[in-house]
Amino acid sequence: MQVGSPSHALIPPFTSLSLSPTSATMLHASLSSLHCSSASPSPSPPRLSSPSLYPSSPSSARPTCLRSRHVLSFSVPAKTHLRAKSKSMGLKVNCLAGEPLKVMISGAPASGKGTQCELIVKKFGLVHISTGDLLRAEVSAGTEIGNKAKEFMNAGKLVPDEIVTAMVTARLSLPDAQEKGWLLDGYPRSYAQAQSLEERKIRPDIYIVLEVPDEILIDRCVGRRLDPLTGKIYHIKNFPPETEEIKARLVTRPDDTEEKVKSRLEIYKQNAQAILSTYLSVMNKIDGNRPKDVVFGEVDSLLSRVQKDKAKTTKLGNPVSGISLPSNQATKKEGKWRGIPTRLNNIPHSREIRTYFYDDVLQATQRAIYDGKTRLKVEINIPELNPEMDVYRIGTLTELVRVIALSFADDGKRVKVCVQGSMGEGALAGMPLQLAGTRKILEFMDWGDDGALGTFIQIGSIGAKEVDEQDDIFILVAPQNAVGNCIIDDLRGMTESAGMRPVILINPRLKDLPGSSGIMQTMGRDKRLEYAASFENCYFFRLLYYAGTQYPIMGALRMSYPYPYQLYKRVDQPSRKEEYILLSTFDGRPSIDEVNDAFLGKPRLVLS
Repeated sequence: MQVGSPSHALIPPFTSLSLSPTSATMLHASLSSLHCSSASPSPSPPRLSSPSLYPSSPSSARPTCLRSRHVLSFSVPAKTHLRAKSKSMGLKVNCLAGEPLKVMISGAPASGKGTQCELIVKKFGLVHISTGDLLRAEVSAGTEIGNKAKEFMNAGKLVPDEIVTAMVTARLSLPDAQEKGWLLDGYPRSYAQAQSLEERKIRPDIYIVLEVPDEILIDRCVGRRLDPLTGKIYHIKNFPPETEEIKARLVTRPDDTEEKVKSRLEIYKQNAQAILSTYLSVMNKIDGNRPKDVVFGEVDSLLSRVQKDKAKTTKLGNPVSGISLPSNQATKKEGKWRGIPTRLNNIPHSREIRTYFYDDVLQATQRAIYDGKTRLKVEINIPELNPEMDVYRIGTLTELVRVIALSFADDGKRVKVCVQGSMGEGALAGMPLQLAGTRKILEFMDWGDDGALGTFIQIGSIGAKEVDEQDDIFILVAPQNAVGNCIIDDLRGMTESAGMRPVILINPRLKDLPGSSGIMQTMGRDKRLEYAASFENCYFFRLLYYAGTQYPIMGALRMSYPYPYQLYKRVDQPSRKEEYILLSTFDGRPSIDEVNDAFLGKPRLVLS
């Protein structure tokens, strides 16, 4: 009886910029602009007040009542078991039909980014845009914007973001970039720059990050030599000069000392981390510590897949707007949402019901991730996913995890699915019964024919040591405390190691449980609860029953990021049918009293 939520595109379509970079006056003008309710009454049911009906939750939510009730229903044929067949959905990109490629590339100094840019331009014909080149061109031309930039450069200061962004947006608006597509090299470098581009609706189809170990980068930089006559770059070991005459005149660039290289690497890492959340949905990491032809082979493959995806959407007449989500429902409006499925007390759930919830959870999770959220939790308590009911099925939980993991893997992300291992020692050693055998089930599940498991998807445990550098997203399967043992420390260590990479908890149970000596209940309890509360709900669904019962279903509470909590009442209809009526919405999770008041039709007070 859950309420599903619409999937909305997060980023509006790309629009052409009005700046004309051929005119320094217009560019300067652009730069200057940068500075410059109550629910309807219903019959009074018995009071819904037991914690078994609805767990206590913060009541700080400020509800917004609906003036009219909307009837939403969803009939489902009574089928039985679900056999989820994974299906590759291809690389998710941000292309609009008929548009050329829009590519961003990032890499540390000496990562080979320049070489890859040359190869990309040669193969795909994109317009190569480098902020360094733009600045030098403006300064050399003596334009007003160039003179402004020169003042900062001569003073040894960084050119302000608004000046650089104005030049970049102006260059991107030129006809050649609009017609051929563009390759933005090494920009944006900060969160502010990335957000400035977002505000101008400038977003890449794909964001390529070249990864090379620090020691290799330092060796490449320190061994690099410049020929002052030709401008050609050599390396004393990897690419020595052709003659002794050339060798004699080579010089070391002032910023190619080991000390300065290390400093530049630290700055690069800080900048890369700052913009990670903005481009996570279209980011693809590539191992740059390989021969340039091998690296470009992977780059070529990625960009070709982007073009293929774009051509497919053009052919189908269904261009993707904004960040594309795996479901074609991403542009549906809330009013067209099909409503809560019925007969949720029929066990086993039908294929349609399971698929409905899998898709609903997936879309909410994607919206939250693509919106930059990094600490998320999914709480869904339909009967087959409620461990307190005897119809609980671990297979339904693992299928949900598989759907989410495969979606992000299809997006080019490396996903680690984590199940906690045995906790405690001696007589207290073991794991919660709910998770027994879960890891084995995940390892032997059908993950599709594309070899996702072992490449883009890894199975691991929970803890700081499980976080690898290549991991992009972590999905934790029902992490929970056990009697006498607490998973919080392992969780905290893992999230700290993950940094800004998303961590998603699926049906966590992090409340304190009593230990033999009561230690778990007292020592550090406030800190544990504070940490557990730091995870934000991206999806919530709970069926509502009378206190102390599990039948009949009285209604449901649902939240799908970024939309409000929705409270529904189940109503019986003739011929043994049923439907769900939307009673009210809440900005935050409502309290038990607020739920009861909505069912009783009481008006709610809103403080002005």
